[in-house]
Amino acid sequence: MPRPDPPPTPRHALFRRFRRIMRLMALFAVVIAAIAVLLVARGEEGTHVHMLIATALGVGLSVLLATALMTLAFLSASSGHDEQAWRHQEEQE
Repeated sequence: MPRPDPPPTPRHALFRRFRRIMRLMALFAVVIAAIAVLLVARGEEGTHVHMLIATALGVGLSVLLATALMTLAFLSASSGHDEQAWRHQEEQE
């Protein structure tokens, strides 16, 4: 007889939530990078393709890094691990 799937663990649920947020923000980063490239391309006639690629990568990766760090801080605060660490620190004193 087949067994039902086990219920997801809180860690798995947090990781799934992190991936969903990062997917949405990756799309957002692509849009922001495209806007940045369009603004750089409109500013000067002699803009090289290398400058456009560097701008797109710089802006896109900066947005993704900021998103990843803020998402991890948000998920850490909502998981309750911070409260456990605070209680443990108070017990040590």
